[in-house]
Order: sequence, then C-alpha cells, then structure tokens
Amino acid sequence: MRRILFILVAAAFIFTGGFALFATHVSRLTTPANPAKADAIIVLTGGQSRLDAALDLLKAGKGERLLISGVHPSATRRQLQLATRSDKSLFNRVDIDRAALDTIGNAEESAKWVESHDYARVILVTNNYHMPRSMLEMGRLLRKASLDPYPVVNSKLGEGRWLTKPEAFRVLFTEYNKYLLALARGIVPVKPTSDGMVVVQAAAE
Repeated sequence: MRRILFILVAAAFIFTGGFALFATHVSRLTTPANPAKADAIIVLTGGQSRLDAALDLLKAGKGERLLISGVHPSATRRQLQLATRSDKSLFNRVDIDRAALDTIGNAEESAKWVESHDYARVILVTNNYHMPRSMLEMGRLLRKASLDPYPVVNSKLGEGRWLTKPEAFRVLFTEYNKYLLALARGIVPVKPTSDGMVVVQAAAE
C-alpha cells in the first residue's frame, strides 16, 4: 500500500509540475513581429483572430497560398471572404479544408495539401495555447517540410497571470491534458472513433 501511495503521489507531482511548465511555456509565447517568408501558410480554425492573422501574413507576402483547415462544411467561400473582409484577389490564393474535425484531422489534411504542392517551409497559425499540440501532430506527418509557429495571443498570461484567471486556467488545463494524450499516441497509436478510442494496427508490408 505504501508503494502504491508513493507511486500515486509521485504521479500527481509529475502531472502538476508538467502542467506548470506547460502553462508557463504557453504564456510566454509571443506573436513574431516579422516572420521569415515561407512557401505557404496554414491556419487552424477556432477563432476570428486566427483567420485575420493568417490573411495578414498572406497579404504581406509571407506565403504563396493559405490553407484554412477545419472549416464547417456549410460555410461557403463567399461567406468566409465576407467574414474576413478580404478582397477577391487575395482570397483567390486561399484553399479551404472542410474535412478536418479536430487537430489530428487538421494535421492529416494539411499534410496532404503540403505534399500536393511540394512545399518545403510552412507557417502554422493557431492560438498560443493550441500551438504545442498542433506542432506535435503536424510534425508527425510533415516529415519533409519545416514548420514555423506563428502563435496568436488573445490575452497576456505571462508572469503567472493564468493562475488568477479561471477561464484561462481551464483552457490551459484542458489543452495540457489533450497534449499529454497526443504524446501518448506516439507510444501507443490510437485513433478517435464515434465509440471512443481504438488502437491503430500497423499495416503489414
């Protein structure tokens, strides 16, 4: 019983310490003032600020094309153009992915897009709290292309401010758990299904 109790206490200590490191790292991420030019830009849906940031990068010539990944199937190109107040010439350089339903799907669809265009360097746009998991999932599939993170910061959480903001704490804690699951998938490959999670069987060569 003592051994079990020790293991539980140690696991809780590691989990808590890991969360503190994760939250501190995320809260220190900043949006690059002048990122280096890449071949293309990918933005993961989840907020207007992400889309605005990605389109600003496209307009500034930081990439040849932009992929918006995870768009709702019912959203039309025209609706997206109006919502982002983009002119037609700029939006002609935008591709839309409606197949992705989560971050894993974002990575899968983005990898197909990057490979089809033979891009070597890509700027990834998403919120700061979502960046570690997005980079992890993308990095597993984009083996030939390099990723430049472009974190979007909606609120400053540095210097421990996330501890005093319940909503920020909740978002970071939830994302930390998702990040741990993403790490675990690298050891025991699993895939989400409508009935939960299933272990992915390796295909025989």
